[in-house]
Amino acid sequence: MLVRSVFVSDLHLGCKYANANALLAFLKQHQPEYLYLVGDIIDGWRLQRGWYWDDSYSFLVRRILGMLKSGTIVRYTPGNHDEFLRHFIDSLGSVQIADEFIHHTADGQRVLVMHGDQFDSVVKHARWLSLVGDVGYNALLALNRWFNLVRRRCGFGYWSLSAAIKRQVKQATNFISDFEDAVTRHAASKGCDAVLCGHIHTPIISQRNGVRYLNSGDWVESCSAIVEYADGSFELIQRPTHSDELQPVASETGFFGESTPFAETWGRDPSTERILEVPLV
Repeated sequence: MLVRSVFVSDLHLGCKYANANALLAFLKQHQPEYLYLVGDIIDGWRLQRGWYWDDSYSFLVRRILGMLKSGTIVRYTPGNHDEFLRHFIDSLGSVQIADEFIHHTADGQRVLVMHGDQFDSVVKHARWLSLVGDVGYNALLALNRWFNLVRRRCGFGYWSLSAAIKRQVKQATNFISDFEDAVTRHAASKGCDAVLCGHIHTPIISQRNGVRYLNSGDWVESCSAIVEYADGSFELIQRPTHSDELQPVASETGFFGESTPFAETWGRDPSTERILEVPLV
């Protein structure tokens, strides 16, 4: 399927719960002009604790390199889990790297693309606590895998245990709201019409502070991505882990069209970051 741009984030290669095969299948169905890797594609934190890399990860990297060779422009904005790539700011071969990109849509809108960890106070001010939280999250993913194995054997579909917990915990809901508020205000300060980020593993398209807010979700649980079509409209789509079919879950008739969120929403100093303004081609 031909689309203008594809945005994916939070794959966490190095974590054994990364759904690399699902993303590989998704990318095989698309050949975009632009591919944005919106941070945490590689899980450096996890790889530091113990090396884990299977063949599906290598096949996925090969697919991305193949897209690059075929003319797709690949842009990578590192997150907190792959922050080591910030040492390669500007480019890594033909892959463009920056803390933030300003993407110009087909209809001329300015979209600020960033991972979003700079607006997570835990990552910014208490790194040790975020590392502890990462260990706890991996434990929850392990529980989630066994939970859904039982559900499948009973004839039920996939259900995200961690997403349900996030929706029920008031502090998590407040954190999501604060995160959305911060990133949309930051985008507005840059004169952008929209912001597209990842980090919090909660895919959604919504409106806040007069700015379109798009979160591409993750490929650990949601298996979701955002695509831009030739008319500049966006769609949030999901590829279920155990299905070969893509499912649109939020779309818009135009850049500022109404949309339906996929899920309820779930956080470096921005003034010091490198922003790359991408010219409209």
